[in-house]
This record gives sequence, structure tokens and C-alpha cells, in this order.
Amino acid sequence: MAEIVQQRIEERIPELEQLERVGLFTKKEVKSIIKRATALEYKLHRLIVNKEDFIAYIQYEINVLELIKKRRVHIHYQFKREEIEFPIIHRINSIFRRATNKWKDDVQLWLSHVAFCKKWATKGQISKVFSAMLAIHPDKPALWIMAAKSELEDRNSSESARHLFLRALRFHPNNKKVYKEYFRMELLHCEKLRKQKEELEKAEMDLFAPEILNGKLAEVVYKDATGKIKEAEFVISLLNIAAIFDFTKELQDSILQDLQTNYTEDSFTWDFMAKRELEAPGAGAELQSAKGRASDINRREERCCQVYEEGIKSLNTGNSLIHREHMHTITLVYGNSQHDVPLCDQLQILLSSGDAEGAASVAMAATQRFSQSVSVWSLSLQTLIQLGSGDVSRLFQDALTLVNPKCFGLRIEIALQTVCSLVCSQRGLLSAVAAVAMEMKQRYLDWSYHTGGYKKARKTFTSLQENRPLSKAFFTRMIEIEKEQETPKMNYLRDYYERALQEFGTSDDDLWLQYIQEELGPLGQPENCGKIHWRAMKFLEGESVQRFTSKYTLHQTGHL
Repeated sequence: MAEIVQQRIEERIPELEQLERVGLFTKKEVKSIIKRATALEYKLHRLIVNKEDFIAYIQYEINVLELIKKRRVHIHYQFKREEIEFPIIHRINSIFRRATNKWKDDVQLWLSHVAFCKKWATKGQISKVFSAMLAIHPDKPALWIMAAKSELEDRNSSESARHLFLRALRFHPNNKKVYKEYFRMELLHCEKLRKQKEELEKAEMDLFAPEILNGKLAEVVYKDATGKIKEAEFVISLLNIAAIFDFTKELQDSILQDLQTNYTEDSFTWDFMAKRELEAPGAGAELQSAKGRASDINRREERCCQVYEEGIKSLNTGNSLIHREHMHTITLVYGNSQHDVPLCDQLQILLSSGDAEGAASVAMAATQRFSQSVSVWSLSLQTLIQLGSGDVSRLFQDALTLVNPKCFGLRIEIALQTVCSLVCSQRGLLSAVAAVAMEMKQRYLDWSYHTGGYKKARKTFTSLQENRPLSKAFFTRMIEIEKEQETPKMNYLRDYYERALQEFGTSDDDLWLQYIQEELGPLGQPENCGKIHWRAMKFLEGESVQRFTSKYTLHQTGHL
């Protein structure tokens, strides 16, 4: 082992001598590198080696490369790269190969090698790394796609990329992602050839067949893909890729015709065709005036809804997706004047069809579209609570932030009370949404205080304190608000503590201690502390009694 390590260190001497000779490293630094490299080499030649040792060695060598790069800039020296950097890069590649040969299943290790090759301009090595990796991991489509993209982008080889995609399809003949990326690659290749053709035309040369320039290879990929994967959503994804390129009008028309002919029983087709109407261009003359533009928008919106309705009639299966997208689009398209009743109907249809995801999506979209409507916020909050959605808390905070305080008024109080009542009535969902309801109350109390002051906060607290579930934070926040006033009232503070203890007095020993400390403060009456202590010992249960006794003793002795 010692002989091998010594040989490896001796192989480094020429590059180290160059580093010292050109002034990139000092003699002391070179000795330090030799010492550190020797220790790392010995770790790699033990009977039992660790992956971490290989990674540490690789990282050390990369750090040396980075330092050399900075030193070159600092002293303005850019020569002898073949004698300095190249041996280090070659050594790092060698260590990576030894590591991946030993830990073949570690994909991240392979990808780290790829990333190194890209960064340090050893792109010729990338193909070899990908080839070795794919021989071990042919079952991972993402790696095939990554390798093909590397061939196209890093090595500018569309032929190699095409070869990799075809190999990938042998292992994954029905993989949508592979087909989509293969389709995209052929269109990118075609776009590159068209640009080259423009340059050659200037030199009066023409080397490319018209079929290739018009995207025929991509069309072949499309036909092969749709022959194996007969799904409207997949066809639409290919159409969207084709739409990125400005030379694919014929291909887009062909795909659209295929979609309308062979996939009319799929709800994704109708959804796509309806939304397409919203993007349809208007007549040039019509768009010259504001009235004409408004008329064009109305026409497109009406046509969109007509297509949705045609789709619902055509499918006639109660398909929830087409209903959902129809409702979602209507919510986003139409104005604020007549939305409350339609929104209620939309949500009811989706809930009755069992499409919880669709109902939640429409509710969220409605609050974005009608952000100043209290009734929309109220209805959407109730819907999400009913579904047990985790977005309720965030949505409620958005309502407090976005809705004009002058418009909020009593209606949001009613909405909140309705929501809280709904939480309590949904026994099966109680554990899932109770935390959300409690946080909503606390945030609403904060909002009331910041927008309406102390009196508004008191009123809010009084209206909500009997609506369970309640949190300790709700009560402590009201206590903080009372203390922030110029002349806090101790009677009110006692009321807040007493109400909180009704909810948490059997388990929360800290709450009892805070109550005692309040009575010992400048506003309190210390003679009340004995009664509070007696009540605490009586009401607390289990381990909380011992905790309270210990903390109370520490408090009495001045240690708490």
C-alpha cells in the first residue's frame, strides 16, 4: 500500500514544481499539499474504504483547483494550464471513476461527476460518464433525458442525442416524459438547421432537405408517441411544445385536427378547446377602439363558455373535471357584479359530484379574482373548512389583509362565526381543522385591534370567547392588548385569566403562575395569590401538579 501511495504522490511532483516556479503557491503551501494528499491517499488504500473518504479527496482537489483559479487572476498569469490544471482534473476524474465503480447504485455520485466535468470544461468526458451510468441505471428515464440533453447542449450533437432517446424508448416505450423531450429535441434541432440555412443562403449554398427544415422528424416522433400513448392530455402537451416554435404551424394544425377527431370523448380536449377560444385573435379593425376591444373580449368569453357547455352535453357522464374547469374559467373571466350566486352554484355542483380538489381550486381562484368581496371570502372559507383544507389559515389571513376595513364590518364577523360553527359541527374533521380555526380567531383578534383599536378588540374577544375550539394564544393576546393600554384595568385582566383557566386550567401550570405573577404586579392584589394557589392545586391534574409546585417554589425563593 505504501508503495502505491508513494507512486501517486510522486506523480504530482511536476505540477507542484510548476505551481511553485510560476509563483501560484509558496514552498510551504506545496509541502502542505503533499502532506494532505498523502493522508487522503492512505485512506483510499485501506482494506475497508468509505465513500466519504473519496468525496473528501475529490473536494480537496477541487478546492485546490479553485484556489489556483483565483491566484491566476490575482497575479495575471494564464499559462501552463496543461502542466498544472490538467493533471489535477485528470486525477479527480480518476477518483470519481474509482468511487462510482465501487458504489454503482449511488446516482448522486454519478451526477456529481457529470457536474464536475461540465464546470471544468472536460465535456469529452461527460459522454463516457453518462454511458457508464446508463449501463448501470437504464431503468431511470430522467437519466436518459439528462444524457440526451447534454449531448445536444454541451456537445452540440443532435445525432448522439437522437440515438440516446431511441435507446431510452427501448427501455421505456410508453414513457410520456421521454417522448415529450424527444419531440422537443427534434424541434430544437430543426430550429438550429433553419438558422444555419439562413447563413448558408447568404453564401448561396443549400445543404438541407425541405422536409427536415419543416419539422418532419418531429412529426415522426409525434405519430410514434401517439400510436402508443392515446391520451388527450399527452397530445395537448406535445401541441404546447410545438407552439413554442414559429415554424410549426402545419404541425400544430395536424395535431389539433388529430385532437378534435380522435379525442372528443376526453374532457381534457374540451377544456383545451374552450380555453383556446379565449386566446383566439380578433379582427384588426375591431381592435382599434376601446369599444371594439371590449366587444372582442366579450365574444371570446361567450365562445369559451359555449364550448364548455357543448363539452358537458357531449360527454354526458357527470365528468367532474370538465365541470371544474368550466366553473374555474367562469370565475376568472366574469366581472364582480353577479358572481355570488353563480359561485355558490359552482361550489355546490363540484361538492355534490365529490370533486373536493375542484371545489377548493374554484374557491381559491374566486378569492383572487374578487379580493374585495366579503361574501366571496366567506363562502370560500366555509367551503375550504368543510373540505378540511390546510389552506384555510392562509386564506383567512389574506382576507384580513386584502379586504378594505370599511367593507369588512359585521359580515366577516358573521362569516367567522359561521366557519367556527361549521368546524364544531364537523366532528369527523375536528382534529384536522381545529388548529386552523383557533389560529383564525387569534389573527382576527389581531386584525380587529390594528384596524379598530381597543374597543373593537374587546368586542371581538367577547363575541368569540364562547366559540370553541379556543387556543391559549387567543387569551394571552387579549391580555397583552389590555396591558398595552395607558390605564389597564385589572378587573378585565382577571376576567381574561379566569376565562382562559376554564379552558386550560386542568393542564396548563404556566397559566396559573402567570395569573399569580399578575396579582403580585403593580395592578394586582397580592392577598389573592393564596386563593389562586389553592385553586391551582385543586384543578391541576397529573404531572402538571408537580411542575406547578416546583415552579411556584422557585418563584417564591426568587429563582424564577
